[in-house]
Amino acid sequence: MHVKKGMIVRVNSGNHKGEEGKILHVFPRLNQVIVEGVNFIRRATRPTQENPSGGFVEKEAGIHISNVTVVHGGQPTRIGYKFLDDGTKVRISKKTGEEIEL
Repeated sequence: MHVKKGMIVRVNSGNHKGEEGKILHVFPRLNQVIVEGVNFIRRATRPTQENPSGGFVEKEAGIHISNVTVVHGGQPTRIGYKFLDDGTKVRISKKTGEEIEL
């Protein structure tokens, strides 16, 4: 996957196009990510001891991985990979060629 938890991403398509946020969770099998502050849904909840009245809860829903782009240096960029001399694989920005860190 070209993204990791903690990266800042921008949504490139859909109802939330142009919004940015930090990745909270990655689901590799579903090819989805949850982005902080983007794609809210309302869920009905049953009454529990913690929430005796029940009601509606708003939380973020998943976005397909193809609809987000990593933001590096304030600009959206594609991700490339490079092997260092010690054999480790790092992500690099295709625009600037710099290494991308979390």
